[in-house]
Order: sequence, then structure tokens, then C-alpha cells
Amino acid sequence: MASKFNVSSSPHVRDNSSTAGIMKDVCIAMIPTLAFGCFQFGISALIVVICTVLSCVLAEYLYEKFMNKPITIGDFSAVVTGLILALNMPPQIPVWMPILGGVFAIIVVKQLYGGLGQNFMNPALAARCFMLISFAGAMTNFSSTALKFDSTSTPTPLGYLRANGIEKALDQYKLLNIFLGRIPGTIGEVSTIALLIGAIYLVVRKVISLRIPLIYIATVAVFVFIFGDHNPTTVLYHVLGGGLIFGAFFMATDYVSTPVTKTGQVYFAVFIGILTGLFRLFGGNAEGVSYAIIIGNIVAPLIEKATLPKAFGREAKKA
Repeated sequence: MASKFNVSSSPHVRDNSSTAGIMKDVCIAMIPTLAFGCFQFGISALIVVICTVLSCVLAEYLYEKFMNKPITIGDFSAVVTGLILALNMPPQIPVWMPILGGVFAIIVVKQLYGGLGQNFMNPALAARCFMLISFAGAMTNFSSTALKFDSTSTPTPLGYLRANGIEKALDQYKLLNIFLGRIPGTIGEVSTIALLIGAIYLVVRKVISLRIPLIYIATVAVFVFIFGDHNPTTVLYHVLGGGLIFGAFFMATDYVSTPVTKTGQVYFAVFIGILTGLFRLFGGNAEGVSYAIIIGNIVAPLIEKATLPKAFGREAKKA
């Protein structure tokens, strides 16, 4: 026979995507919210971002060097972890805290489980939850104004809404200001428009699909409307006024810690949406996105197992 066939293992459908390419796209997508956060909160925000990213990259390099493992910092996954973690920090937090968080994310959550692809939860989110438990005061200390402000701590829009109701919240924080980002909060979550620009880039580049983000946001909105005060303005406050947009597009879409099946992704998005609504309306914290996604990451393998299609030629298990 003149022609020969190539025999190889799956996957048989390939494209030109690579881990480094995908991670670079995620970094590019975070540039608008990073730039806005540094412009609004000043040099302190930039220092937090630089130190957190460097701690993640250095922690990964040193761990792999000492453990005689291949050096993987070139895949930019540690940079992405550092950026996401930094953008979840208050701008005036003592810089050693996010550095510690970066080391925790890389060593404890990522490398000790085998490195990229083996971690069962998002490293940056796990580190943020660790820091919220360990340094609750510093992690919830936000500056009082959105522009070159003083250092007086003040509630975020969701915190103010929870304490005072929607009418007083609207007097304190207009929806337009929330959308633009002229509010206190973490470095990367305040500007909805900056986050959406980055999200559009990820969708256009086909790094993420809209399935998880849109279902997640819609679930939170429906939950808040039904179990809240049945006010559409309150729903908008919850959608725009916290970390929901950031979490939906940049954290809930993590390839490693979310289900791979389309049906599983739907269940996952609904699950974390309900959890977020529960935490925000009935929990002790006005936010809840990080904890909801982390719990979703833990449950994701079970969702994936339950939604995997049966192999061709096999019958589904009978109940």
C-alpha cells in the first residue's frame, strides 16, 4: 500500500491552542480592570499587583527547582493566579499578606496536588478564602472614596445595601457609579465596564464560552429577586455592585476546576448561583462569590461524573 495511516492516542481533534497562549489571553483580558484599579486606587494598588504576581511566579519556580521538577513558569499560569489574587485584594492591604496568599495558592493548592491540571480548586480563590479567614479585618477594609481618597474604611455597595436597604444605598452609590467603578472595593472588581471589556475579549478569542457566566449571573439575579425584596433595582445592585461579574467570567470558567460536560457546566453554574444568593441574603457576608465558587469546585467532580454521556455501545446503568 502506498498510503500509510497514523495511529495515535486520543484526542484526535486538535488546534493550535496552548496553555501559554490561553493564559496570555487571560492576562490581556485583565488589563482593563487592572489599569482602572491602579488608576483609581493609585500606587498602592500597583504595588500589591506586582508583589503578588512575583510571589506566585517565584514560589512556583523555587518549588519546582527544589523538587527537581520541570520549570513551568513559562506557561503563565502562575502569572494568572497572581493577577486574579491581586485583583481580589483591597488596595491598601499590607503587602506581605497578598505575598503570603500567593505562596499559599501556588504551593499548597497547586503544586502539592501535582501542578497545573491536578489542583481540584482555583488556587487564587482558595488563597483569597484563606486570607478572608486569616486576615478578615485587612481583607474587608476599603477606602472611603473612589478617587485619590482618604483611608477611612467604608462599606462596599453590597455592604451598604445589606445594612441600610436599597433606597439609602441608591443615595450613597448610584448605579452609574457602580457600573463605571467609582466605588470602594477590591482592586479588580469595582469597574463593571472594565470587566466586561475583558470578558468580551475572552469570548471573541474563544478562551471561554458564555454558558457558565450567563447562567451563573442569571441564577443569582433570579434568586435575589425571589427571596429578596422583589425589586429589580436591588437585583441590579447585586449583579453590578460586588465581585459577581469578575467571578463569573474570570474565576468560575477555570478549565481545571469546573465540569467539562455542557450539562455539567449548567448544573455547576446554577449551583454556585444559588450558593451566592444564599450567602448574600442569609449569610454573614455581603459578598459570597469566592466561597460559592470554591464549594462548586469541590462538588464539580461529582457533577461531572453524573453528567458524563455513556460510552458508545454501552447501556446506561439502571437505577
